[in-house]
Amino acid sequence: MKVTEKDVIYVADLANLELTEQEQVSLAKDLNSILEFVGRLNELDISDVPPMAQVSDHYGALEKTGSEKFAHTLRPDLHKASLPRDAALQNAPDSNGTFFKVPKVIEK
Repeated sequence: MKVTEKDVIYVADLANLELTEQEQVSLAKDLNSILEFVGRLNELDISDVPPMAQVSDHYGALEKTGSEKFAHTLRPDLHKASLPRDAALQNAPDSNGTFFKVPKVIEK
């Protein structure tokens, strides 16, 4: 499947991006290059490669299974006080005293 400039313009419009003509051409070229590489990867014989649930077994001890392997990578969930509302709103450019006020960014 080849990505056309029309496809790039459509996706850029969905993402609310303004691209120059040069950026449209460049992006279409880059996306086609990525798809070509993925196509080359799809040609590899992976019939002898077992499916994996995780990308790496690097974490945890080999003798542990499942979530036990990753138990040491999680930090404890500690309860601590959050920033007081007054302090959070102190440097806000605009607020109503309770919430931040932000400008509308979606035009469509």
